[in-house]
Order: sequence, then structure tokens, then C-alpha cells
Amino acid sequence: MLHPAVAAIPIQHWTQPSGAQVWLVESPVIPMLDVQVDFDAGSRRDPAEQAGLASVTALMAGKGVAARDGRPALDENALGEAWADLGAAFGGSAGNDRMSFQLRTLTDPDLLQKSVALAARELGEPAWPDDVWQRERQRLSAAIKESRTRPGTIAGLAYSAAVYGSHPYGYETTPESLARIGVADMRARYADFVRPCRAKVSLVGAVTRAQADALVTQLLGRLPQGADCAPLPAVPEVAPLAAAKDERIPFQSAQSHVLIGQPGYKRSDPDFFALLVGNHILGGGGFTSRLMTQVREQRGLSYSVYSYFAPGLHAGAFTAGLQTRPDQAAEALGVAQKVIADFVANGPTADELQAAKDNLIGGFPLRLDGNRKLLDNVANIAWNNLPLDYLEHWTQRVDAVTADQIKTAFQRVLQPQKMVTVVVGGQ
Repeated sequence: MLHPAVAAIPIQHWTQPSGAQVWLVESPVIPMLDVQVDFDAGSRRDPAEQAGLASVTALMAGKGVAARDGRPALDENALGEAWADLGAAFGGSAGNDRMSFQLRTLTDPDLLQKSVALAARELGEPAWPDDVWQRERQRLSAAIKESRTRPGTIAGLAYSAAVYGSHPYGYETTPESLARIGVADMRARYADFVRPCRAKVSLVGAVTRAQADALVTQLLGRLPQGADCAPLPAVPEVAPLAAAKDERIPFQSAQSHVLIGQPGYKRSDPDFFALLVGNHILGGGGFTSRLMTQVREQRGLSYSVYSYFAPGLHAGAFTAGLQTRPDQAAEALGVAQKVIADFVANGPTADELQAAKDNLIGGFPLRLDGNRKLLDNVANIAWNNLPLDYLEHWTQRVDAVTADQIKTAFQRVLQPQKMVTVVVGGQ
């Protein structure tokens, strides 16, 4: 049964003359506004030799704005103070698929106008200060080098490289790749991808449709107008694994880090809900999951064990992971592999399926209990071209999943005999 609290979340959608697409949820209770602007400029479009370009471009876009139209330049300190004075926040980040910019502001008319005007400058007129980039590059390189002394990082890097091969999802940002990135590269990257016609804008807050439309026009107004928006080049798909891979990396540590997995599925997969519910049963449901029951509860081999899918525009990895004492690593790995293989072969029991549905449906309102969470969901709908009533029918879609659907979907997506295994720790 659909939870009454989320029975109807009306999402409005329209396309502006610039080509920008807009999704809006009017939420007048709290005088706040959350905005997210997404562009197809994530790390999947990084050149291999410049891994990290998307992330540092998003970072450096917020390190100052240029002088234009009689407005003085603002360095990173002045920009930070300006946002603090407004009690608002704006910033960018990049993931595998998208580069995102988020604005949070009160909707007091004066504050809202000033916040949108400042965000428009930061989005449309980055200064790209080279001295700041030299400092940030040193900081990031030092952080990368330090992280490579930790077993968890070593395991994750080896695992990602083995699962994704040459696909951009598996690129590793290194001090060497950062050394090959200059502010001219960021400027060019930004000019190519961050354009109004490529924007997907999601808004949740105390504004009307008319206000939202005007706000988005202003927010994107300092980006190049009328720019060419020819389709971006296709990115290759993640190649399936031809055979199992097993990598053991000696490391002096109290715990061995174990990762198991392979390429999973794309977010557009028609079996999304069967795979979501199935993984909740396998390893995504915390203490109720099968992996936790078999590895921790029955054998005491690990404090925590989990599994998850990471679907994106391409097939993100299916990953199962645990940490255990080095002398128990082989046993814990064997149990986890057997649990995964048995689940793929046989699917869930009726009791497991009902418990997972109850947990997911009962917890659904917690996915929407704040403007920021709601914004994440609206942006997910926008980015993945999901129907506007997706949230309205989410619990019904979960409740409709059958054990046979889960078994069929897992057998199509996963091949336990062809998984990557990485163990870091022990000798």
C-alpha cells in the first residue's frame, strides 16, 4: 500500500527556450529553496591521461569569479564571505556521469535575488586562478599519496581496475594525471559541456513555477547563450568480464580487505526493481541480509559484510565486501562466494522477499523527509529520464517484485564464476 505521506508529489517539468530542462516540486512549508544543475560532464568523459579532470574542473569553478559587466572580480576568500553573508551555499562536484552544481538559499525575496545573482556569476564566470590550481594540485596529490598507504584504498583501486578495465569508470586519478591538467584544460572542458542547452535543473522549495522559470533563466544566463548543442560523442559500454580474476596483495594490517564483484547493470535496466529488492536480501539490508547472516551471525568471520549495485549511464559494478582477520580471510571469502552463487542460482525465499519488501516500503518516507533528500530524488528522475510519477509508484513497484523475477534478473546480470576477487592483507 502506498504510504499516504508520499501519495502525491507533483513534479512539474518543462523545457526553456535555451534548451535547459527544468523539474520543480513546489514545497511552500519552509521558506527555503534547493536547486541542482546537472551536466553530462562527469569523469566518464575524462581523457585517460587526464583522469580527474571533471572533478578538479568542478572544484576550481568555485575558486573565484571574473570581473564582468562592471562587477569586480571575487577571489575564493571574497566569494566565500559573500556566500556566508547571504546565509546561502553554492558549489560543484563531479561523479562518474555528471557534473553537478547545488544552490541552497532562503526564499526571502532580497536574499533569494542576491543568491541567484551570485550563483549565476559563479556558474557563468569562473576565474580559473592558476596560483590556486597549483596549490590545490599539490594538496590533492599529497592526499592521493597518503591514501595509497591504506589497505582499503589499495583494495579499491585494484578492484576498480580489474572490474572496469579500460572503461572511464575505472580511471584512477593520480599525481601524474593531475600534473597533466592545467587551467586551460578546465576552461576548455567547461566551455564544451557546461551550457544552458545541456542543463537539467531540479528545484525543490517555496517558489512557484513562474518564479522557478525566471530563476533558472537568471541562473544560466551568464553561460554561453545559443551555443552549439550537437549530441555529445558516445562513451563505450563497460565490457563484461571474460573470466574470473583473483588478485592477492600482501599488506601488513590487522584486517584483510576483501572485495568481490563484476560489472552490474545500467540504471535504465528494466529489471531495476527486481535487482534493487534482490540485493537488499543478498547484502544490502544490513543485519537482515543473507551475507550478514552467514558470514557474521553464524560464523563470526566479519563485523560487517555487504553488497551493492552502482548503476549509472553504464553498467556500474556489483560489489560485495568485508574485512576480517588475515587468518580467516580464505574462509570468509569462501562463505561469501558461496552465498552469492547460491542466491544467483536459487533466488530468495518467500520469507526473505516479504521481509525485504516490508523494510523497503516501510522506510520509503525516510527517503523524502527533507527538501535536500527530495531534491536528490527529483534530480535522479531528471537525470535518468524517469516518469514524473516515479516516486508515486515506487512502493507499488517494489511490492510487485516476485522471487522468480529476482532469480531471473540476477542470473542475467551476474556470473559468479567470472567475478573479480581482491584480497589486501596478510602475506
